[in-house]
Amino acid sequence: MSLFPLPLSRTGWKRGEKRAAERITDDYLDEALADFSGYIAADELYDGPYCVLSIVDNHRFKRLIYEVLDHDPSEKDITRFFTRFQEALKTHGLSLQGITTDGSPLYPSPIVKVFGSVRHQVCQFHVLAELNKAVLKAVAKVRRQLKASLPKLGSGRPSKANRRLAVSKKRIESKITDLFDHRHLFVQRHLTAAEQRTLRRITRGRHDLRALRQIVDEAYRLFDRRCRTETAVAKLARLRRRVRRFKGLHQTLKKLFSPTLEKALTFLDDSLLPATSNAVERGNRRHRKMQKTVYRVRTGPHIGQRIALDMLRDAQGQGRWQTIQMLHYARTG
Repeated sequence: MSLFPLPLSRTGWKRGEKRAAERITDDYLDEALADFSGYIAADELYDGPYCVLSIVDNHRFKRLIYEVLDHDPSEKDITRFFTRFQEALKTHGLSLQGITTDGSPLYPSPIVKVFGSVRHQVCQFHVLAELNKAVLKAVAKVRRQLKASLPKLGSGRPSKANRRLAVSKKRIESKITDLFDHRHLFVQRHLTAAEQRTLRRITRGRHDLRALRQIVDEAYRLFDRRCRTETAVAKLARLRRRVRRFKGLHQTLKKLFSPTLEKALTFLDDSLLPATSNAVERGNRRHRKMQKTVYRVRTGPHIGQRIALDMLRDAQGQGRWQTIQMLHYARTG
């Protein structure tokens, strides 16, 4: 005879994803747009053969709408997605003030078609990340050149004639090691006094590396909020002229000549326009973290349902916080 004649409770077994997808309808969008800031961030998230398009309020950090595609997006897909959001804005009597995206070529044309002359800000983080990647490649190229210049010595203890070459080889190997161990100093935004001394030591005799670090400093100064866009664009023009004078760096730092770099300075003339697309990126990071443990979310419908559940949790976040505060208050008397 069973000690538990009744069937096991299934409370909490349902994941709630299908119900969440059903609730993310027009009613959700009405609530999400009730305090719309006028600024959005748009991005695409690639998940295997699927792609998730998202629009997030760049001030409220609320995901407004999303769409799961079973193929890589095209400009036609982006235009249709933006049109759907623009119609929702018109229905609620709202207008868009600014949009932030990464440097993907998918967005400029659909933004102009759907939103007209709205401010388009390219994410500062993506621009600097691409530049830093190019700088680290330049440092790696210097290390390879130093390694190729190592004098070749035979095995065993060096003879008297080769002792000078052995000392030179050891010095070059030490330089290569220093450039690898401290490569972050070439892209780090702020350096302490000790880090500046280390950088001067490892770049002694290498004017190209010191010029590379100076160019990185000037690139960071482009995004100073105390400047206006016109001033920053003038600084960028001077920086590009300086880079052209260094034949070795011109090809390496070709990211500085990208036409999207001027768009990354748009936020300087609008204090409410965020400089990055972190509002949408952090939702993407949360999705990727979930994908590492929840293995069932691998099909298009499941991905859409999971994002809907995430949106519903965000919508209920304020209520949860108030409930927790009230319980703490009641517990403490």
